[in-house]
Amino acid sequence: MSYNKKHVSVTLPGVRGLSSSSGPRVCIVGGGPAGFYTAQQLLKVGDAAVDVYERLPVPFGLVRFGVAPDHPEVKNVINTFTQTAQHERCSFHGNVNVGKDVTIDELRQAYHAVVLSYGAEGNRSMGISGEDLPGVFSAKDFVGWYNGLPSNKELRPDLSCETAVILGQGNVALDVARILLAPVEMLKETDITQNALEALAGSKVRRVLIVGRRGPLQIACTIKELREMVNLPNTRADMLPADFEGIAEALKDLPRPRKRLTELMMKAAKEGGDDKAEKCWGFRFFRSPVEVIAGADGKRATGIRLALNKLEGSGESARAEVTGQLEDVDCGLIISSIGYKSIPIDPAVPFDPRRAIVPNEMGRVQDTAGLYCSGWVKRGPTGVIATTMNDSFDTARVLIQDMEAGKLDLSVNKPGAQAITALLQTRGVRTVLFSHWEKINAEEEKRGKFLGKPREKLLDVDEMLKILGRLLI
Repeated sequence: MSYNKKHVSVTLPGVRGLSSSSGPRVCIVGGGPAGFYTAQQLLKVGDAAVDVYERLPVPFGLVRFGVAPDHPEVKNVINTFTQTAQHERCSFHGNVNVGKDVTIDELRQAYHAVVLSYGAEGNRSMGISGEDLPGVFSAKDFVGWYNGLPSNKELRPDLSCETAVILGQGNVALDVARILLAPVEMLKETDITQNALEALAGSKVRRVLIVGRRGPLQIACTIKELREMVNLPNTRADMLPADFEGIAEALKDLPRPRKRLTELMMKAAKEGGDDKAEKCWGFRFFRSPVEVIAGADGKRATGIRLALNKLEGSGESARAEVTGQLEDVDCGLIISSIGYKSIPIDPAVPFDPRRAIVPNEMGRVQDTAGLYCSGWVKRGPTGVIATTMNDSFDTARVLIQDMEAGKLDLSVNKPGAQAITALLQTRGVRTVLFSHWEKINAEEEKRGKFLGKPREKLLDVDEMLKILGRLLI
């Protein structure tokens, strides 16, 4: 496909030396994996200009703030995202809160197409009494705390209890369990935040129970994360034999990945591990939370009440039905890992509150020409980074098809970032470009080197901007 490659000079208040291409201009809202993968694919269009807007001054979203600190290999994708951000037709604009600093309608006026890729920053509620008590956290916030998300820097979880209960059995739940039980020596050389490292060094948590409403054959984690739990030093598995009744007979009919996962789980349940281990972890199946139990003073969580379930049906579609039996577990730390959810960004954007997504067809936002979505806000918070990559590529391909089919009016020359940058300047918003992020990155690496770590993340947005101000003088 080809477009008119004529360039015109555009001068706007406070913006000099920028030029505007008459090629397609696309804006992406969200600088995480979905945003960068969408940009990567769109840049294959010969003269498309892509601008990525991100609420925080720093890019990469959940790769920076969600991936476990002891999984550095997963973060290697940042190298690919950096190449995309440094592409001559791509620009990153951090510290811009779309929906607040600039509206979606303003972006739509400045660009031929707008792609929403802002992820899922909300928490799914358990919907039970006591879930707001001190001592109860969402996994999203807990992960954000040890990974340096600015909004979670004040979390300060109390780790003085012996038992922690995690609700949910996906990979995030296992990440949290592993971080709670891992020897501090293992974490010292990662990019975990120093304040989290110090809190974990003084932790009294010795037992972590990972609770799920269905059974071993429906568990949502993958074998890699389970193997890491099984191999944790000074830690043994503590399971309930009753939870595994009838599972051995079902093994022969399972798909290979599920079979291997189940066999490893059964082996861990049977062998337990080192009896001299000081810490333990275990799955608790067929249980759903019904109430967080408060202490005598009513001021903090001291336990959780679980309903015992039975399964109706089998395999992936099996449903948990309550039996009427209840079980109380004493614990001082409860972490809900039942999922993230997207939240509405702007009144101008359709939103399905029940599914917590932007309603769309193949990435085209419902009833809104020129507006698209990719990643979790498109399909819900499921899958791994590779899932988001494929999904984002799909949205980008659909957008390119719409360009080729004439569904987007590319005959109109749009000002893109020039207009938005000028607008943000009049509103006192200080944008952080990718070259600025590279200075923040160098500062974090320098601080990390002093501590023997890959980096020490800056936790405060104001501090980032102040440091940037000094570095840019």
